Amino acid sequence: MNTTKPFSIEEEQADVMIDDGNNCKLIVWNDEVNTFDWVIETLIDICGHTAEQAEQSAMIIHTKGKYAVKEGSYNTLKPMCDAITERGIGATVEELSER
Repeated sequence: MNTTKPFSIEEEQADVMIDDGNNCKLIVWNDEVNTFDWVIETLIDICGHTAEQAEQSAMIIHTKGKYAVKEGSYNTLKPMCDAITERGIGATVEELSER
């Protein structure tokens, strides 16, 4: 019996997306459910923001609809994104556009 797992296309694509460079941004999205205090607490706990940074970010998220709260590598930002979404707040990791 062959116990090796066949290589799939999905695995190959996932490996290609992961890069160690600071080429991604963590976006937090506005909603009508979460309070400012909850978003601020989340940014402090998960992203390491100061209270002032978190408050300013929450205000921008509220007024603009979304905000890039952190930049870094996919490997760094993905666990933060997952932790934020586990708290019921919308978040995504996106590639930085060319500067």
